[in-house]
Amino acid sequence: MTNFYFVRHGQTAANKAGLKQGIINTEITNLTDVGRQQASQLHEHFAIDFADLMIASPLQRTMDTANILNQTANLDVITDERILEISYGDWDGQSNATLQSEFPDVFEPVLHDVLPAYAAIANGETFQQIIYRVKQFMMDYAKQYPNGNLIVVTHGFTIKAAVLAATDNNDDLMAIEEPDNCSVTKITYDKDQENYYVRYFNRVVRDAFV
Repeated sequence: MTNFYFVRHGQTAANKAGLKQGIINTEITNLTDVGRQQASQLHEHFAIDFADLMIASPLQRTMDTANILNQTANLDVITDERILEISYGDWDGQSNATLQSEFPDVFEPVLHDVLPAYAAIANGETFQQIIYRVKQFMMDYAKQYPNGNLIVVTHGFTIKAAVLAATDNNDDLMAIEEPDNCSVTKITYDKDQENYYVRYFNRVVRDAFV
C-alpha cells in the first residue's frame, strides 16, 4: 500500500487577509509568524522520519512549511507542479468576501467558497482539472512507491481535490471543504484492491496521525 500524508501549508498573510491566493507566489503569500508556529507545532507532534520521501508544491509557502517539518527527519525533498494550488485566474489575489458579494451565484453559502461555475467567470482552473492532475500525481507515485509512505506538502484546494479523486465523487464537488492550515489528511492506495481509502481528513496537532 502507498500512504499519502497530505499536509496543508501554514497560515499566510493572504490567508489572514481573506484573499484568494491561487498560484500567487509573492510576499503576501509567505508564511506569517502564526504559520511558522503552526508548522513548528506540527513538526513537534508528527514525526515524519518513517516516510520515504517528501514532495512539495514549488511555491514558497509550501517549501517553507516543508523545511520546518523536515528539519529533524531530513527526508529527500522534491517538487511537483501537479500539486500546485488551483489557479483562480483573474480572481487570484482578490478578496473572497468581495467576490462573494459581487458574484453570489457562484459561491456556496455555507462554505463561502467558489462553486465549479466560477471558472467561466474568473478564467480560472476548473475543479475537474485539479482533480485530474492530483489523481495523476497519486497514480504515478503509487507506482513508484507501491509500499511507500509519502509526505505531500501542498494547498487547501489541492487536498480537497485529492479526497474527491480518491472517493471518485463527481456528484457533489462541494461536499468536502478545504482543510485547515497545517492539517494532515491521509489517503492510502492499495494496488491489490486497486482502490483508494481516505483514512483521515483535516487532523490537526491535537489529533493522532497514525
